[in-house]
Amino acid sequence: MVPDRTPREKRTSERFTDLAARILATPPRLGSVRLVAVDGPSGAGKTRFAQRLAGALDAPVVHTDDLLDGWADQFAFWDRLERLVLAPLRAGRPATYECYQWDRGAFGGPPVTVEPSPAVLLEGVSSARAAVRSRLSLAVFVTAPDRLRWARVLDRDGDDVAFRSYLEQWRAAERRHFAAETTAACADVVVDGAAEGTDVEFHQVWRPAPD
Repeated sequence: MVPDRTPREKRTSERFTDLAARILATPPRLGSVRLVAVDGPSGAGKTRFAQRLAGALDAPVVHTDDLLDGWADQFAFWDRLERLVLAPLRAGRPATYECYQWDRGAFGGPPVTVEPSPAVLLEGVSSARAAVRSRLSLAVFVTAPDRLRWARVLDRDGDDVAFRSYLEQWRAAERRHFAAETTAACADVVVDGAAEGTDVEFHQVWRPAPD
């Protein structure tokens, strides 16, 4: 479990443009693509971080939530991701997929196309799982205090009794997954998702990573 606070002496700041340059200087490991995973628990700030880094890289972002077939597909979606996204990109072909429509309970809407760009971001819970680490050019783990993450998700997705029940189960499964996969310890960069910062900076926690 990632602790709510990390000693300040282990933190530093880096510009998104500098991190982007570091990524582009690394060799691609997914065909010609530098795949960057932005992982972390729900409400930590993964999407915000991924959007800022994508802007610095001029890179597309694949959100794993778009490939989940509902609540029960929290981790089992990976075969779908491999087939529709990772395999085409590795072969130098565009990836095309439909997003899950949470209000309809089915995949649909306009197809999303992701070109095999110099860098592609994969954002979402379990995006830096062990199964893909050998193909990642960079693994990012975003964390934030538990209470803040809980409040963010409820503010974003609603606060009814049924949703709270789903969210509690989801968060418990996240904790088990991250513990089993030692995701934070294996990440190249651990980010403080609670820090507001500016559009050009992020707060980073250097090793040793949180337990």
